[in-house]
Amino acid sequence: MRGYGFHRVGGPEQQGVVDVAEPDPSAGELLVEVRAAGVNPGDWRVRNGSYGVAGPAVLGREVAGTVLALGEGVTGFDVGDEVFGGCPGMLGGWAPRALVTASFTAHRPDGVTPEQAAVLPVAAGTAHDFLNDVDLPSGATLLVNGAGGGVGIPLVQLARARGLRVVGTASPAKHALLTELGATPVSYGDGVTDRIRAAAPHGVDGALDLVGGDALRTIAGLVPRGTLFSIADKPLAAELGGRDVTRDRSTAVLASLAGLVADGSLDPLVRVVLPLDDAGEALGLVEGGHVTGKVVLVP
Repeated sequence: MRGYGFHRVGGPEQQGVVDVAEPDPSAGELLVEVRAAGVNPGDWRVRNGSYGVAGPAVLGREVAGTVLALGEGVTGFDVGDEVFGGCPGMLGGWAPRALVTASFTAHRPDGVTPEQAAVLPVAAGTAHDFLNDVDLPSGATLLVNGAGGGVGIPLVQLARARGLRVVGTASPAKHALLTELGATPVSYGDGVTDRIRAAAPHGVDGALDLVGGDALRTIAGLVPRGTLFSIADKPLAAELGGRDVTRDRSTAVLASLAGLVADGSLDPLVRVVLPLDDAGEALGLVEGGHVTGKVVLVP
């Protein structure tokens, strides 16, 4: 089977078509015919060696598709079901057929397209789990550092639905969208802490960092101890008294998110849909950090 991935650890020059064996579901897995696959920053980080995968390997962490076969012990799904979920080991989705972990897979409801469902497990799932971790009461103020990205956009929507005020740092090009979603946007760069204080005069009650580095250092002093989280720079977050998001990779979370999409409460904001043959272009858009909304591949 031909998929798209990387041949060895490195930069974009290592990407390309990869020939792999047809996947066969192990215990606790489903084999699906892929109808759509999400593209995430984690995909290029796999390629550059951040997760210890040497390659060659097919990239792709999340898919929506049609069940072709069930691994041993899998219940609750049947061949022919339309589902979406996360791929074992964060690999394998950018191909005509892929494996998904049954315990992190849900049925795709009517009214939710494969493209919308395919982008829920990673970004929206992380946003959901963070909100459960930080557990702020209605009326509290949440700071999202990098609110215009793949995790930030669903996070703003989910936080607003919980009654939170949201202040989000973002590039000016993304301010209009964040305002439309109910957040107060502020620009990066010199003076950002003053702009955050002006947007949140009563202080910030919790924060999720999606940028890392100096941007994380800058906001750390604005947040009460124990309420700073980062998925972009976990070592620095720990140094600053923050922590990582505890993921709940479960069918229940995915089903809940899909229900919010179905009733119009959550817009996954799929903005770019490309054929699998253009996976290199899709990954380049995400790695460059300039795309607004989610990028999806369709075989």
